[in-house]
Amino acid sequence: MTGGARMETLLTIRHLKKYFPVFGGVFKRRVADVRAVDDVNLEVFKGECFGVVGESGCGKTTLGKTTIRLYPATSGQIYLDVPQATLKEITDLEQKIADPHNGTKKPELSKMKNRLRILRSKNDLAKYSGHRLRQLRRKMQIVYQDPTTSLDPRMLIKDIVSEPLIAQGVAKGRLARDRTLEMLEEVGLSERHMFRYPHEFSGGQRQRVAVARALVTHPEFVVLDEPTSAVDVSVRAQLLDMFVKLQKDLGLTFLFVSHDLSVVEVISNRVGVMYLGRIVELADTNEIFRNALHPYTQALMASIPQPDPTQRRVRAPLKGDVPSPINPPSGCRFHPRCPSAMSGMCPHKEPQLVDVGKGHYVACYAVTGNA
Repeated sequence: MTGGARMETLLTIRHLKKYFPVFGGVFKRRVADVRAVDDVNLEVFKGECFGVVGESGCGKTTLGKTTIRLYPATSGQIYLDVPQATLKEITDLEQKIADPHNGTKKPELSKMKNRLRILRSKNDLAKYSGHRLRQLRRKMQIVYQDPTTSLDPRMLIKDIVSEPLIAQGVAKGRLARDRTLEMLEEVGLSERHMFRYPHEFSGGQRQRVAVARALVTHPEFVVLDEPTSAVDVSVRAQLLDMFVKLQKDLGLTFLFVSHDLSVVEVISNRVGVMYLGRIVELADTNEIFRNALHPYTQALMASIPQPDPTQRRVRAPLKGDVPSPINPPSGCRFHPRCPSAMSGMCPHKEPQLVDVGKGHYVACYAVTGNA
């Protein structure tokens, strides 16, 4: 999903769902599901920072963790650095198998299903397990929101950062130490920091350690889960500068999860807006901040604090609370709170992302009509 020149795709997500079971009754049977991520389709291009924004509880972090397989996907496919020709073959096979009127005979249909199964087993990360999943950890990493809880307080910094190298069998001994020092220096620390414990650092320094640990195996794709929300404003600016530098120097691709729109505007190339488990708008950062189309996105933009007290901002009307992901509204999930809801469409049919030009995708009937 992009406008203009075609960029090389690193990550492709198709119909990704992650449901968490809810148990109840005397026998603790499964009575419902929390639909944290519900049918998300997404492409992330090599070398870009893709921002994911939305209210707390909309599924941003769950999307990131499911993508890198910290959570098993309920359904859907995740493809990392798969050739476009292979993805096209998978898509073509899916369409032919799903079409009951394609005229394909049973023997040929059986071959197509077997071919699709082989392609998915080789390329779909959602189907990885055991050794293959362990190897995947080298390529996909995460930086958590709070370094205080994500760093072991009983381990020295040198052991925290080198642990992924040793666990993955990438390096050990002197080589592991050298690579640990090299990565610490990349994030603005030095050799004298290696023999300290996490409690001896400031919040910003601890986050730098967490970043070094995530990048020490030289991953291709990194989820940044609100990495600047636990530090003050001055340190936040330093961390953002560091992420931009690391992305350029190491050729990294980021999925940047945040509820802070001002931070996302600074670091992201494209932005996806999530609401109740689904992406409702997707566009280049400049386009979405200049020309937000979905009513929910407009409300988020209007909530950004205005630093000039002499200027008044007209806030988009937004009524009610976020519905429960256990029982989301029928049709468009935003329609009970939407000022532009159309009674004939929005409560009855779920809108899909539609390209309205310049790689700007919106899931809203008020914007796209009956498309």
